[in-house]
Order: sequence, then C-alpha cells, then structure tokens
Amino acid sequence: MRAFAARSFGANASVTVPAGMRGSAPALAGGDASASARSTKRALTARFPRWEASAVGLAGSILVSLGAFGAGATLRHDPVLSGTVFSIVRFGHGRLLATAVVYLGIFLLVSAWVRLGHSARAGQANARKIVRTTWMWCVPLLGAPPLFSTDLYTYLAQGVVAHAGFDPYTRVAADFPGPITDNAAGGWLRVPSPYGPLHILIVKSVLSVTGDNVILGALLTRLAMTAGLALMCVAVPILCRQLGSRPECALWMAVANPLTVLCVVSGGHNDLLMIGLLSAGAALVITTVPGLGFVLVALAAAVKAPAAVALPFLLWEWARRRSGGRTSVRGYGFTLVATVSIVVSTMGLCSVAAGVSLGWIGALSGNSVLEPWLSASTSAGKIVGLLTGDPAAAVAVSRIAGCVVLVAVVAWLWWRSRAGGADAVRGAAAALFVTVVLAPVALPWYFTWPLVLGSAAAWPVSRVAVAAAASTWLVVSTHPDGKSLLPPWGFAVLAVASVVVGVLTMRGKFALLGDVGAGRVVASTFEGSSLPINGFLAIRAKLRAGLSVALKSRGCVAVAAPRSAQVERYSCREEQRGCLAEPGVARPSCGRGCGRTRTTGTATPD
Repeated sequence: MRAFAARSFGANASVTVPAGMRGSAPALAGGDASASARSTKRALTARFPRWEASAVGLAGSILVSLGAFGAGATLRHDPVLSGTVFSIVRFGHGRLLATAVVYLGIFLLVSAWVRLGHSARAGQANARKIVRTTWMWCVPLLGAPPLFSTDLYTYLAQGVVAHAGFDPYTRVAADFPGPITDNAAGGWLRVPSPYGPLHILIVKSVLSVTGDNVILGALLTRLAMTAGLALMCVAVPILCRQLGSRPECALWMAVANPLTVLCVVSGGHNDLLMIGLLSAGAALVITTVPGLGFVLVALAAAVKAPAAVALPFLLWEWARRRSGGRTSVRGYGFTLVATVSIVVSTMGLCSVAAGVSLGWIGALSGNSVLEPWLSASTSAGKIVGLLTGDPAAAVAVSRIAGCVVLVAVVAWLWWRSRAGGADAVRGAAAALFVTVVLAPVALPWYFTWPLVLGSAAAWPVSRVAVAAAASTWLVVSTHPDGKSLLPPWGFAVLAVASVVVGVLTMRGKFALLGDVGAGRVVASTFEGSSLPINGFLAIRAKLRAGLSVALKSRGCVAVAAPRSAQVERYSCREEQRGCLAEPGVARPSCGRGCGRTRTTGTATPD
C-alpha cells in the first residue's frame, strides 16, 4: 500500500492511518513512508540517472562537431585541413563518413533532448539544470564549422564593405574580393545587406580585430551572437512567472531545442542575438523597467527588423501600467510618443556608431531572391505558377496577397492584446509566428522567433509534441553544408523520424511518471509543481481502487496527500488549455472577461 501511495503521489507522498490506529501512525507516516519514498526515488534515479540526458547530448554534440569539419559549411580555402591527411574528410567516401557522423550525433542529441524534456515535466530537472545542459551541448559546436547554413560567412563578407568605409546598404560584397568574400555564398555577394546597424557594428568591430583571418572572424562573430542565448536563459524564466508556465519546460522548448542549438547557435545566425534582446526587453516591459525594455527591443530590431513586430504589443502593457491597470487614451498617447522616441534614438545611435545610413530599411527586400517552400505565400505562388505556366508572376502576386493578409492578422492580434500583461506577450508571439509563415521568405531558424516568447505560456502536451516534431523536421530539412537539399528519400526518412520524436515526447516514460492522467506540461506530482484537476481525479480514482483492495486485508487504512501537494486551481476557461499557475505564483488575468476563483486545499480521500 505504501508503495502504491508513493507511485501515485510522487516522491513526497506520506501514509497515515485513521483515528482508530493513531498509536502507530507516527512510525508509519514518518518512518516507513519516507523510507519507501526515498527508496522509490533512488530506484528511479538508478534506472534513469539524472546525468544521462546531458551526457548523451554532449556525446552527440561532439560527434556533430567532428563531422562538421567534413560535412558542414566548410571554407573553400581552409588553412587548417588543406594540405593535410585530414582533408580526405572533405571529398568522396571521407565526406560520406563525415556526414554519417553528423547524423549520428544529431540522433543522439535529439534523443537526449526528448529525454531531458521528460525529466523536466516530471520535476527531476530544474531550470538551472536545463540551462547548464544547453551550454554543455553548445560549447563543442562553437569551435566547429557552421551547420545547415553559410550565413556566417555572408555576415563577414558584408562586414568587409563596412570595414572598408563604405555603406553596405548601397555597395555589395562582390566589389571587395578577398579571402573573406571568397567563402560567402555567390548570390549574397551581389545583394546589399538586409540587416540592421547593430549587426553591421558587431561584424565591423570583429573584422577590425581579426583582419582577413576568416576562422577567427567567424569564431568571434559567433561568440558575439551567443550573448543572445545568455539573455534568453535569464528572460524566459521571468516571462514564465508572468504567463503561468514552468521555467524548466519553457527553457527546454526554447533554449535546449535542437533547432536552437544546431541551427541558430552552430550556424552563428544573428537571429540568436535578436531573440535574446527581444525576450529580455519583453521581460523588462512586463515587470520592472518598461523604458529600458523598449531600448532592448529596439536593439533587437537594430539587429534584424522582424523584432519590431513586438513593439506595438508591448506598448499596451506600458500604457496599462501608466494608467493604473486601465488603458486610457492619454496614457496610450504618452507611451506611444515615448516609445517612438526611444526607438528612433536607439536606431540613430546604432547607425552613427556603425557609420551607416538608414538604407537598411530599403534593403530589407534583398532576400526576396530566395523562394523557400516554408513561406506559405511563396509556396502557394509556386504551386499556382506550375498550373498557369508563369511561376514568376504567380509568386509575385501571391507574396503581395500574403503581405496584405499578414498586416490584417497582425492588426487583429494587436487589438485582441489590448488588456496588456500576459496577453501582450502571447499576442507578440502569435504575430511573430504569422510573420514567419506569411512573409515572402521563411527559413528554418526563423521559427525560433515565436518559439521563445510562446514557450513561456503553458502548453498542452499534444501541442508540445507537435512543436518537438516540427523542430526536428526543421533541423535536418537541409543538408549539413547548408547549400543542398535532401534527396526525396531523405525527406521521407525525415518525416518518419519527426513523427517518432513527437510520439516519444508525448508518451515517454518520464511523461507517464510526471503526468499521470493529466497530459499537460504544467502537470507534475513532484514537489513544487502544480497539479491539474484532471490529473488529481485520475490519482484519486487509482487511490480508491487501491484502498478497496487494502481494506480487505489490512483493515481501515487511509492515504492522504502531503502538505506539499496542496494545489491552486483557477476556474477559468484557460484552465482547459493547461494554463495553471504554480503554487505561490500569482496567476495573471486571462484577459477574456471570464470569472476567476481561487481554491487552495489539501487533497483528501473520499
């Protein structure tokens, strides 16, 4: 019976007896139950060691890093391997072997990530553990060639223009041949830089230190971008406290995600710095210093323009706070003027420091030469073009229609977020997702934009499984060298692997231990976690069945939940979606006008 109680309520369950057996109650509750709980926890730890996911993921990261020297986005004239016996990994069978090593490492890293998610949901991995594991996985990748993209070399090539004293928004890298521009993708050499002045300032500063050393320049640029990862690790838990999610689950989804680790961090994309500044700015806006928060969001937009989509949403929260919880016309007008002033001043200072003009606004359409299938508007145009025989015209019309729909949807989301607070953050995340899907160009790592802000909300496990499967698909939808697509059979294997990841995310062993009958990310039977009502009812049903068996052989025995199993439930429509706050955390209003009641009590048997 004690073992049953420990399995039902988790490692903190205690066993007591009714009044008729109080003489033996202390010994039974305080001694045997605690020993049984500790032994159960030790058994679980022995079977599933806490360090296992971290170690397996580290092994996968090391394998990926080693394979990247042959199968990744390598240099055309590599001063490290060229002329040595190790250059064999760049050609023929050596390249095939390097590619196999990369995919083996990806398999280990993804499986470790899924396992780490089970531990987070079961309460066996806290936020600090997730952050430490993420950095452990990222460090080996920082010293290896980029994966799944050659953008890092393009950044350096565009930085050469600025370092030479010219405007990268009017001059192109092809006008400055040299060892750095030789490694950039051919098409991007003839396109002005579409990135903001802060990005240009960073790359320009790196080249002033490294000169024509491509390897050192790529390393320092990548390290500068990883500052965004550090900002995410700090900002996401703060956002979780406002949106009612568990920090460890949000960090697992947004920061430890292979899409972030393998694509964004390894690829050295400036998206990492953009979303880091954006998440940190959003955290400041909804908590303590809104003005400084808008400075950080403006800096994010100065790296990459899409971050500006979140500005009008966060403006609702600042206006609400200035008006004492209500949004007034005067308060909104003041905050609008203040926000515009902050953004303009920040952009101006970045432009002056980088020595560039505002031409980057007009150069934003430079990447329109790409026609990726991930963009809904572009893919629709390509399909229509195949039917009509005029693909170029169909894509152009479809992209215009997509932009019109994008503006309308973002405006609708903005108006729905006028309550501010958590609604503003959710609205910004949804707007970023719509921007990625409907914009003319969408690349795999773009989906990390909405993922960071959106992960702070409590998600049902089914939605988490879909996100995990989609992340896996996006990671390996491109060849590791970033230049070629997978063959048709590769996409078939990828589709099956992604489905498997989604199923394992939802049906893993730790998911069953931590989410008994609940099926929600915020559900856990362990200390310091919230317990949804459906999970509690399932546990109570199992408890009744166990009691009926135990009473036949042992007499009257009752099992009660510990004091730490007290739960806070809110009668709200959002509860149906798993939006439950943790014990001791104030639950923000859902902003939909529904009533909210609070009930705190100890689970007791009927």
